[in-house]
Amino acid sequence: MATDAAAAAQGDEDAREIVEDEKAPMPEFGSGDTITVHYRIREGQKERIQQFRGVVIQIRGERGNKMFTVRKISGGVGVERIFPMNSPYVAKVEVNKYGKVRRARIFYLRNLTGKRANIKEDFMRKARMVAKQQEAGKN
Repeated sequence: MATDAAAAAQGDEDAREIVEDEKAPMPEFGSGDTITVHYRIREGQKERIQQFRGVVIQIRGERGNKMFTVRKISGGVGVERIFPMNSPYVAKVEVNKYGKVRRARIFYLRNLTGKRANIKEDFMRKARMVAKQQEAGKN
């Protein structure tokens, strides 16, 4: 038993080292934004990266405990997944589209289907984010 615990602790330390080396900075995103989350999946000794693309329906928690919920439609069925912001398994997050919503938690999206489930794009926020990234690139 002690060796199993030691092996698990060693695996956690290895995961933390990988994260510190490869972790990309988390972009700014909010509810209504369409994002792609690249997360690591370990199957035995193999590790691969899987993508989950969907709409952020909520962000909750503070600082280290922050989590976000992403919803997508897969095969006509709604799938939601909760990701911790500081998880070692989240390799990268890309913002695909900035959505324009008036609520912080858009659970009403669960009841909408088809065209009604579309979220308008916020072009002004997109322009601000692009300008901010270009400014950061110059510095």
